Amino acid sequence: MKPVISHIAESALYVDDLDRAVTFYTGLFEWPVLLRDDRFAVLRITPQQVLLLFRRGASLEPATLPGGTVPAHDGNGQLHICFGISADELTCWEEILRAQGITVESRVRWPSNAASLYFRDPDQNAVELATPGVFE
Repeated sequence: MKPVISHIAESALYVDDLDRAVTFYTGLFEWPVLLRDDRFAVLRITPQQVLLLFRRGASLEPATLPGGTVPAHDGNGQLHICFGISADELTCWEEILRAQGITVESRVRWPSNAASLYFRDPDQNAVELATPGVFE
């Protein structure tokens, strides 16, 4: 029997200015910073998931740690990430974004009646907030 994947534990974005990205994500979502150095920051989303913010180009070489080696990785361009929200909080999130001066680039109403808000982080990554049922 094949083992089951229970969840995505980490999501990663690559940014040009780590300080700016940490300020943006912690200011908007109020996620605590678990770990931080000049290469990356780890933000706690839920007890089972973190967002990794890597300074673009800072992980082009493998990272050797006491417990093993993390392979090299990097990302370029306008990447995309989606965070799930409650349907009852969609309007609240629109107000929060507006209050923080963040422009909603697009609103999508899916065939399932789920909704998504799209906006950009300071590195022009596409950030999506989606209500349940997008892929139903």
